[in-house]
Amino acid sequence: MASLSIENVHKRYPNGADVLKGVDIEIDDGEFLILVGGSGCGKSTLLNMIAGLDTVSEGEIRIGGQRVNDLSPKDRDIAMVFQSYALYPSMSVRDNISFGLNIRKVAKDEQKKIVERVSDTLQIGHLLDRKPGQLSGGQRQRVAMGRALARDPSLFLFDEPLSNLDAKLRIEMRSEIKLMHQRLNSTIVYVTHDQIEAMTLGDRIAVMKDGVVQQFGPPQDIYDAPANLFVAGFIGAPPMNFVHGKLVSLGAGVGLEIDTGVARGVLMLPSDALRSRMGQTVIVGIRPERITDARSAHGESGASSQRFTVRVDVVEPTGPDTLVFAQVNGRRMVSRVHPSSEARPDANLELVFDVSKAVVFDPASERRIA
Repeated sequence: MASLSIENVHKRYPNGADVLKGVDIEIDDGEFLILVGGSGCGKSTLLNMIAGLDTVSEGEIRIGGQRVNDLSPKDRDIAMVFQSYALYPSMSVRDNISFGLNIRKVAKDEQKKIVERVSDTLQIGHLLDRKPGQLSGGQRQRVAMGRALARDPSLFLFDEPLSNLDAKLRIEMRSEIKLMHQRLNSTIVYVTHDQIEAMTLGDRIAVMKDGVVQQFGPPQDIYDAPANLFVAGFIGAPPMNFVHGKLVSLGAGVGLEIDTGVARGVLMLPSDALRSRMGQTVIVGIRPERITDARSAHGESGASSQRFTVRVDVVEPTGPDTLVFAQVNGRRMVSRVHPSSEARPDANLELVFDVSKAVVFDPASERRIA
């Protein structure tokens, strides 16, 4: 395996389009990096540049300490798994996995050992004599992964490999990829637009927008302390609630004026850094799981918990919990409540707001206020 270093990388096209605007990312040997963002953010372009399928306009890419900007894909010691599987339909699973080994003229006995090892790792040994057309989507993706594993590269690249699978298979394959990483301690760069995949798979995440890395770090750090409004809204399902309001003095502390349409009040905020902004408008971000039903087991009291009555707009049962939508300061807010909650549309509901992990953003810069 190998480390990966991306230093001030730009991608410009002849028509003037600036797709990547100075990307800096560095991961160690054996790390799992996720490139996540919406369509057009530049994540797939960056992956193609790492693979050598696209050129670097400015900056450097190093794999295992070696500069690879001018190396062809075959000389970079990488293996890539695509969204479309890219299997040869006329070949058996065994031949698909060993195809690259044949090209490199690996001895037949060694090929057999490698295919057996890879198929055992991915639990596809019973499929080796089948053709791709006889396999399910999840099985085809395992074969595509097996072909990459057979190469034993320094770096694995995954380009949205699960986007063609149904919801159940996506969950299964996420587990398979994570298990593969744990067994092999492989270095992986994985592109996805799915923030759940990003949170569950990555050691570190690079959240991208418009060719710029908005935040880079461990998943939980990004979830708990998003750098700006974009990251806060992109990571998390349902996304973070944003409550716009004016800061007011609340005894020795600072509070945010709240209007639920049913009652008015002040939400106390645990941040001394906000004192200098008294009277200013800010945006307070609160995760849905931090707003719960006061009557349920989730609705516990505490120094950071405050109660407000809201008017329920929509109720969405999900099984383990229920999503309740209401209006706060004229904007829709979602909370997670216990499934036994008595929440009903057009009825009042008392909610507990836990602000212990609330984050505050500047409306002008959209960046988090430390």
